[in-house]
Amino acid sequence: MNQNQDQNQSQHRLPAPQVDWVRVPAGIVARGTAEGDVPGVAERYRDTGVPVKWYLKEAPRAEVHVPAFLIGRVPVTVGQWAEFAADTGRPAPRGSADHPVTGVPWGEAVAYCGWIDALLGGVGVRLPSEDEWERAARGDDGREFPWGDEYRTGLANLVDLGMRTTTPVGSFPEGASPFGVLDMAGNADEWTSTLYAPYPGAPNAVPAVEDWAFDPHITRGGAFRHDRDLARCARRHGAYEEDLVAIGVGFRLAAPAS
Repeated sequence: MNQNQDQNQSQHRLPAPQVDWVRVPAGIVARGTAEGDVPGVAERYRDTGVPVKWYLKEAPRAEVHVPAFLIGRVPVTVGQWAEFAADTGRPAPRGSADHPVTGVPWGEAVAYCGWIDALLGGVGVRLPSEDEWERAARGDDGREFPWGDEYRTGLANLVDLGMRTTTPVGSFPEGASPFGVLDMAGNADEWTSTLYAPYPGAPNAVPAVEDWAFDPHITRGGAFRHDRDLARCARRHGAYEEDLVAIGVGFRLAAPAS
C-alpha cells in the first residue's frame, strides 16, 4: 500500500481532528539581533555559559515580511501522536496525553503533518518556517521573550522552574505570545521546516554549516531542560544530540491562512 492509499484509508477510519489554530496576520517580524547588540546579550546571559559565537547566529537583525499563516496554539501532544501511531503502526508514545510529545525526529514530524493534513482534507498542514515561528512568538515588536522584554520565572517550563520534565501544554497562559500562542518558550523544543544557514549578511564568524548537529533543521523555543537564553524569540539553534527525548524535541503545526 502506498502512502496516499494509507492516508486515504486513514481519512475514512478517523474523524477529522480538531486543531486549535491561531491566525497570525501578515506583517513584519524584526528577526534576529543586531550584531552590535550581541556582546550585550552574551553578557546578560553570562551565567548560562553560552559563548558569544552562539548568539552571533542571530545577526544581523532584519525586518522580514511574513505572509499570514495559521499556527497551532500549543505543540502536538502525546495523545495526538498516539492516534497517529495507532493508525500508522508506529510505536505508542510514552507520557501523559496532555503533555507535548518529544523525541520526534524531523522526518516523523513531517509525516505527522502529512497524516493530519489528509484527515483535514488537504489544507496544507506543515511545520512552521523559522521566520513564521519567530513572527508568532515576537509579534509586531522586537520583544526578547514571547511575553515581553523581561524574563520572569513561572511563565515557561525551563530549567529554573525545576520541573525536570514536560508539563501539560498551555500550562503557562501568562507566557503567551502577542497572538495568544502558548508554550513558545520552554516545555518542548520545536522543529521548524528551515535548514540551518547563516542569515544574509551574517558576521564572518558564523559557520556556514553546523556539521556537529544531529539534524540540520533549526529548532526554536527550548525545552524544560534548557536555560532562559533559549526562551528568547531570536535564539536559533538545533538538535545537537541524538537522544531527542533527552533534549525534549517536539513540534507544532502550521498551515496557510485561508
